[in-house]
Amino acid sequence: MRIALAVEYDGSAYRGWQKQPGGGTVQDAFQEALQQFAGTAVRVICAGRTDAGVHALGQVVHFDTPLERPMFSWVRGINTFLPPAVAVRWAQPVADDFHARASAYARHYRYLLLNRAHRTGLWPGRVGWYHHPLDLGALQAGAALLLGEHDFSAFRAAQCQAHSPVKLMHKAEVTRVGELLVFDFEASAFLHHMVRNLVGSLVHVGQGKHPPGWIGELLAAGDRRLAAPTFAAAGLYLAAVKYPPHWGLPFGEEAQLLPVGPGR
Repeated sequence: MRIALAVEYDGSAYRGWQKQPGGGTVQDAFQEALQQFAGTAVRVICAGRTDAGVHALGQVVHFDTPLERPMFSWVRGINTFLPPAVAVRWAQPVADDFHARASAYARHYRYLLLNRAHRTGLWPGRVGWYHHPLDLGALQAGAALLLGEHDFSAFRAAQCQAHSPVKLMHKAEVTRVGELLVFDFEASAFLHHMVRNLVGSLVHVGQGKHPPGWIGELLAAGDRRLAAPTFAAAGLYLAAVKYPPHWGLPFGEEAQLLPVGPGR
């Protein structure tokens, strides 16, 4: 049986999702809990390899197992052995050809940026922070230029291993909720550090260092050296992974229902 699971986690204390020498990753914690529940080693495949300090509200993984148990047992059983910062949200059987990464048609990332003069004392590690006032209209105008299919080389980390820098951006929106600026990006796929690099450059636009049209110029130039520095990981969330309806997974437009604030 192949099972798909949705996982949420606070990535503040982890070295990212992907298992690596030395441990300390979300995958390490998750596979250890899964092994304790299942009684045997199980290998999981994820939809998105989030970096150190990045969080998830809707990470999706799949694994194969000969065990037959009710889906609610997989949720409650694995959660029993997981640390407090990681939790399974749902479990569902899927066809043998389902693949958590390859079957997805879009990923939705959300970045929460606290925009005020002083840093947070309540949400450390859960939000980014920028102390200069940012112009919402300029941010929105710059973000709008990201829509459509583009070569995102200007926002690609040097160590990125993606085969192509060309991605289709379905959504690029910025809204304000009190002192929080909420950046929402949904695309076919994302390059390494792409969202954090986009946020960094948009912040320059919001502060007035560059006009909104600069974002279009960066896309056309395709030169990472011309864009702004990579923004902090703290405010970044993998909000949802989207799949065609025929897979029958609970996530559809659930990302629209996610809280816009860091408190949950």
